[in-house]
Amino acid sequence: MRGPFRPLFACLLAALLAMLLTGVAYAQTQGPVVVGPGESIQRAVDAAKRGDTIVVRGTHREAVVIRKDGISLAGDNAVLKPPDRPTSPSCFAPAGFCVRGNVNLQTGDVSDYAQDVTITGFTVRNFEGFGIVALGARDATFARNRTFNNGEYGITSFTSTGTRVLFNVTGRSGEAGIYIGDSPRANARVVGNETYGNLFGIFVRNALGGSIGANSVHNNCMGMMFLADAPGPAGEFAVRANSVRKNTRLCPAGEEAPPISGVGIGLLGARGMDIQANNIFDNVPSGPTAFRGGVVVVRGLEGTAPENNVVRGNEILRNRPDIFWDKSGSGNRLRGNVCKTSRPGGLC
Repeated sequence: MRGPFRPLFACLLAALLAMLLTGVAYAQTQGPVVVGPGESIQRAVDAAKRGDTIVVRGTHREAVVIRKDGISLAGDNAVLKPPDRPTSPSCFAPAGFCVRGNVNLQTGDVSDYAQDVTITGFTVRNFEGFGIVALGARDATFARNRTFNNGEYGITSFTSTGTRVLFNVTGRSGEAGIYIGDSPRANARVVGNETYGNLFGIFVRNALGGSIGANSVHNNCMGMMFLADAPGPAGEFAVRANSVRKNTRLCPAGEEAPPISGVGIGLLGARGMDIQANNIFDNVPSGPTAFRGGVVVVRGLEGTAPENNVVRGNEILRNRPDIFWDKSGSGNRLRGNVCKTSRPGGLC
């Protein structure tokens, strides 16, 4: 371009480039949504899009339901407590955080999963049902949270797949600190958690597939339980490098059932379990129980026999007894452990 318009064109071009660059810089530096005390977490979730991170600060009294994909909630000294006015439960029972897909609550069928949701850094306490729950979720991650005094489960997963429960603390739950259930393809990972003061530290029921490693499970009535016949199979989990100790509390198990106490790891009709390299110490009952032991291998509630379970390479000491097996089932290998007492004898 020639003539007197050239300087003007150059100035306009420079201004346009500056505006574009400023806009790009602004887009690149957009930070996460921040929810402060007195503000609504649910409102931020409802407005969020896939890939958004919501940072939450302070104490909040609400129940939060997440029905979107790819949302991350990060607590920064954040505490979640029940709302002052009870709300209708949308996840079987009142819950602090509920990650929910399209689930038929009567049949458990999932038509559409809530995917790739992350919840980290929260303290969740005093909910009637669950602290944090996945219901019809795929690849949900619950990491570095603390759940206390929740009526049923601290952190739980129903009809979900790929759930990751990582480095949390769960305490004083009415039933289980961590629960994986109703998932025929669970593929769950439960790693690095501490769970104590519950009826069950870690409870797997009607679920198959996953890994449970490097957890500290102590001072519960039963450390870990894998329960078949309630209503379906349970098993196919690799359980490795966990510390399971001093699960001595005495807890009622139901109107007609004897109390539960003094069990480290219970396989009740479980199948395909691989239990290796765990430290299972000092699980001694505090009163009369149906069964007891560091590792217990018995039939399920409806008589399903334990099948093809491997228990080897563990240190199982100072339990009463260290290993208990009702001699049912086939393919169970309970050998090669450091232990001193067993029923029947000869397993140590």
